[in-house]
Amino acid sequence: MDTVQQVFRGTFVHSTQTCPMEVLESHILGVGSTGKILFIEHTEKEAQLALKWKFDNSKIEDLGQNDFFMPGMIDTHIHAPQYPFLGSGMERPLLEWLEHSTFPTEEKFSDLDLASNIYEAVVQRTLKNGTTTASYFATIHTDASLVLADIADRYGQRAFIGKVCMDSNTIYPEYIESTEESIAETQRFVEAMQNMKYDRVKPIITPRFAVTCSERLLCELGRLADNYGLHIQSHISESVAEIQEVLNLFPEYNNYTEVYSKNKLLTNKTVMAHGCYLSDEELCMFRSNGAAISHCPNSNISLCSGHLDVCNAIKQKVKVGLGTDIAGGYSISMLDAIRKAIETSKILFMERQKRRKESKTIHNNHHSAIFLLINY
Repeated sequence: MDTVQQVFRGTFVHSTQTCPMEVLESHILGVGSTGKILFIEHTEKEAQLALKWKFDNSKIEDLGQNDFFMPGMIDTHIHAPQYPFLGSGMERPLLEWLEHSTFPTEEKFSDLDLASNIYEAVVQRTLKNGTTTASYFATIHTDASLVLADIADRYGQRAFIGKVCMDSNTIYPEYIESTEESIAETQRFVEAMQNMKYDRVKPIITPRFAVTCSERLLCELGRLADNYGLHIQSHISESVAEIQEVLNLFPEYNNYTEVYSKNKLLTNKTVMAHGCYLSDEELCMFRSNGAAISHCPNSNISLCSGHLDVCNAIKQKVKVGLGTDIAGGYSISMLDAIRKAIETSKILFMERQKRRKESKTIHNNHHSAIFLLINY
């Protein structure tokens, strides 16, 4: 039986399947030696809990009047190497922004000292903002990606670390690997991660997006994910220009989602960022495969990419989480992601209201024209 190491008294906030936010005032919470929560009960049961779990009532830590405990934030989509240019280049659309800001910066991560300094800052900053779990994109550099994993483990952050894969890039052709190198280095990365036996840090298969990956690379990455039972992350339908580029590169596929699905990259362990323009047919594929969407509203607005209709995604029974998507998003805070998600929802609501009003006006004008014609 686990033993109690810490006991806290005060207000605790969390969510359940039936309640989006539950506030538990005057409660007592016990944490075991393994770091797991052993109990959370009303303070009325303090004496019974002390007797059962054998802890000293005098050592209970009281939260301040304005303090409360809450679960850690989960950032489902964040680019760790983009931290240095956070908040810059927002005047450019996605593909131009990648060319001028992202690829030149990420190319420098072959320098392990530079990578270590930046990744240290990223993990510290996310933790300070309450992000206890993060799904990180690193770069194409295997050893630098392993450095990020080591830093996340050292600070106790739960993380998925992805060595980025890209063997085809017409935007910035200098920043690619060969197909064989990308496959081999991804396997080396996965095996090195597994050999480390981290408690909280795991590898995740990470094709950057279909625009920068050949069909063979996508297929082999899907095979690796299947063989090792790994999670998968990438981007999908972030901007109109991106979608058109994918359809040009993969003309034999019916849509963007099918490119991932038919290459075994759309599974119940997949998180795809953005999804602003997914059709209902594509959302159905997400639901059938159990894949999830990372909603990144700050980035979508900052780069003028589009808006994800979260209500429709949920209506289609697709899993949706939130991501900061730095540096496309300019804030590393998940609280900002929550605020921007609310703002996006309101923008979409206003747009729907406007369309309904315009549609009603057109309908009324149509009937007026018929009436005038009959009278004439």
